Amino acid sequence: MEREILEAVGDAVLTGAVLTPKKADPPRHSGARKGMELFVHTVFLLCGIVAVAFVLFISIYLIISGLPAIRTIGLKDFLLGEVWAPTATTVEPSYGILPFILTSVYGTAGAVVIGVPVGMMTAMFLAKVAPPKAAAVIRTAVELLAGIPSVVYGLVGMIVLVPAVQNAFGLSSGACLLSAIIVLAIMILPSIINVSETALRAVPKEYEEASLALGATEMETNFRVILPAARSGVATAVVLGVGRAIGEAMAIIMVAGNVANMPGLFTSVRFLTTAIASEMSYASYGSLQRNALYSIGLVLFLFIMLINVLLNVFIKRKKEA
Repeated sequence: MEREILEAVGDAVLTGAVLTPKKADPPRHSGARKGMELFVHTVFLLCGIVAVAFVLFISIYLIISGLPAIRTIGLKDFLLGEVWAPTATTVEPSYGILPFILTSVYGTAGAVVIGVPVGMMTAMFLAKVAPPKAAAVIRTAVELLAGIPSVVYGLVGMIVLVPAVQNAFGLSSGACLLSAIIVLAIMILPSIINVSETALRAVPKEYEEASLALGATEMETNFRVILPAARSGVATAVVLGVGRAIGEAMAIIMVAGNVANMPGLFTSVRFLTTAIASEMSYASYGSLQRNALYSIGLVLFLFIMLINVLLNVFIKRKKEA
């Protein structure tokens, strides 16, 4: 029987009658699947376009609304003027925002100087040192810290921190730049900790193993190998912290004094954001004061963009090096 089957197969091969495998039918609903993929891609594209459109819209709106006041006041008098008195009646109104600019720079820098080291050390502790149970507790506390509204930070600062600063330094009022710096430093901690911890955990395990194999201690490995490898993510955390510090208004109004003075550590001051928030409600529509507030918004927007560009250039150069 087997011999007969082999002979039949041989005859089929000789006569070219071997059956070729049948091509698989195209999967059903392939057109519907392609249509769904095209729809999803279109939705993603539209989401990206909407994000870019919002940025462009805000930029154009601030430029259109802010330039008239700058042309009327003069760029030099506006940016370098030391007196802000838009409602003055006995003297000519003044629209100098140099105190606001310097206060925002000093306040943000002070918050970064305090908040970045604390946030980085906390992130390193959570990612590489802390036991799992302790890390879970601290991580939960950080998440709760991120969810606290700004007005609560300001309220606690006004009730607890401002009197403490006043008594500690013998001031007439504790509502000053120092109080604002401390509040901002606490507020930027969650952003720095969360992003930095994620960046540190993303470093390949082989880096740590190779460093330990070469004889480095755990701390040397963490700070000389892991941290430099995660510098891009850490820099992103710093950018987010700076953005949070520059853009904060409500908490700062409650602890900084909200007075248009040249900045001093123990002086009541006003930030760019608080200047807009405190005067926009009563500035009459179409007045020079209201247009000047739009100009402050434009300066604040350009200030944040400049910081982002500088940090991105710094990160890029570090990567190339």
